[in-house]
Amino acid sequence: MNSSIILPCTTINEHPFAEFIRILGKGKNGARHLTQNEAEVAMSMILNNKVTDVQLGAFLMLLRYQEETAEELAGFANATRQYTTTPDIKIDIDWPSYAGKKRHYPWYLLAAKLLAKQGIKVLMHGAGQHASERLFTEQFLTALGINDCQNWQEVKQSINEQNIAFIGLRQWLAKLQQLIDLRQILGVRSPIHSLARLLNPLRARCSLQSVFHPNYQAIHQQASLLLGDTSIIIKGEGGETEVRPDNICILLGTAQGQLWEEEWPALTNHRLLKPALLEPDYLLAVWQKKVNDEYADLAIPATIALALKGLGIARREAFLEANKIWELHIR
Repeated sequence: MNSSIILPCTTINEHPFAEFIRILGKGKNGARHLTQNEAEVAMSMILNNKVTDVQLGAFLMLLRYQEETAEELAGFANATRQYTTTPDIKIDIDWPSYAGKKRHYPWYLLAAKLLAKQGIKVLMHGAGQHASERLFTEQFLTALGINDCQNWQEVKQSINEQNIAFIGLRQWLAKLQQLIDLRQILGVRSPIHSLARLLNPLRARCSLQSVFHPNYQAIHQQASLLLGDTSIIIKGEGGETEVRPDNICILLGTAQGQLWEEEWPALTNHRLLKPALLEPDYLLAVWQKKVNDEYADLAIPATIALALKGLGIARREAFLEANKIWELHIR
């Protein structure tokens, strides 16, 4: 007599985040990029700890392999803006600073401080020192008298008193800081490094972004357009928003819902050599006008002009004003 064994029927529910991994990783012919809405939902789940560690690693590396699109970055940025509660603080320039410097000094810090002295409100944000061979913004804040704020209330007070403030990503979006720190485990950058430059948490009048790789510059420009932001994207020195005086500078911008592009010629005909050693005290000596530095004398006003361009001033007038600001600067 034949008998059959009837097994109990069990249903295994798929994790809701699995759909996004399948979209990105379904194979050569089946995979595609996320739409902006899908990217926004996916990042919202990540920020709210609704994904497993395995899913997160797979998601970030699939995005890294495919290279994130403007729609994906815009969706991620929208999710972070909805997730983060920020006060109403009027800001002129949003200045992300995440790369650090290893060839030249961070002259952009002096440009930002001088802009603040002109009454232009500047918010800087970064992710701390995450590469031992580089100098990061955070290492110079105390010497330059820029407040390293621990919360948005301190940012508001610093902006009111000095027109400039710095806040670390860890202080207002710790989850993204954790994702950036994964580079030490994954071995490569993830889309979060690109996302950080697009955050513009206080919706400044203009966001200045430095993007090293040319193909990513256009992606950031398109993402800024999708976000409705006014922005300027350049290939800054060392990955920071600082104009290289001995190179042609290509500006990719967004304003009033339109894309624009502008080329700035090099400011010198000869190559400016990098210093043999970066000594933090030297930056302060230039700020105090104890020493003259040819590179600084060109890079600082050019970077000031870049910010003024972002606020709607034409290049010629921006450079005239920027040079005057630097020349008349009294410490």
